[in-house]
Amino acid sequence: MKINTETRQRWLSALAHSEPAVLESRMQSLKLAPEYSLIRPAETGLVQLQARMGGTGDRFFAGDATLTRAVVRLNDGTLGYSWVLGRDKPHAERCAVIDALLQAPHHFQTLMETLICPLEAQRDALIAARRAEVNASRVDFFTLVRGDNA
Repeated sequence: MKINTETRQRWLSALAHSEPAVLESRMQSLKLAPEYSLIRPAETGLVQLQARMGGTGDRFFAGDATLTRAVVRLNDGTLGYSWVLGRDKPHAERCAVIDALLQAPHHFQTLMETLICPLEAQRDALIAARRAEVNASRVDFFTLVRGDNA
């Protein structure tokens, strides 16, 4: 089974943005406990962040962020990778295991429907709630033009 880049980016994003406790409980409810070996044990480091003013300007250095990464190999030889913000090593390892499982044809459809889609829906709901909270406090400033200055 050939996985396209966009699909893999989608599930890696959903896994990386998931709450560690939620992901762990979903894995337990789905009885996901494959045997695997660590290729690169979870390790924490820093990554430099770049940004653009207004999303279109020149790049500038915005700061550093803590990142944890892991690589696992399932018993069938499939490699799974993960990169998550923060220092949660077990979370990075779980994400790598699920990445490897999603590459297998017999797990793909089930995990997409029962794990990735709910994680995406949960994240979308959190973003919508935060957006509504911000919009509720939004103030629009405007300037009135006086007629006697013309």
